[in-house]
Amino acid sequence: MISLAMDLAEQQLRDGTASSQLITEFVKRGSTKARIEKELLEKQRDLAAAKADAIKAADRLEELMKEATKAMRRYQGMDEEEEEFDDGY
Repeated sequence: MISLAMDLAEQQLRDGTASSQLITEFVKRGSTKARIEKELLEKQRDLAAAKADAIKAADRLEELMKEATKAMRRYQGMDEEEEEFDDGY
């Protein structure tokens, strides 16, 4: 549907029958401001993805640290009950 609408708009622009609203829309889309806004949105999307990845990595690091701490406690001879009690600091 979008493709058909774009084709029709293109044809109207070529024929000179496009409405002023249609012409204004395409002028806005081609403006420097529109390009900058699009780039900004893309960068915000990338930043949000990077933040999500960082949160996942931090969660994974925390889990690895817990596993390493448990392994060290087992190596020192602590049993399961002492591990659970000591996890609270």
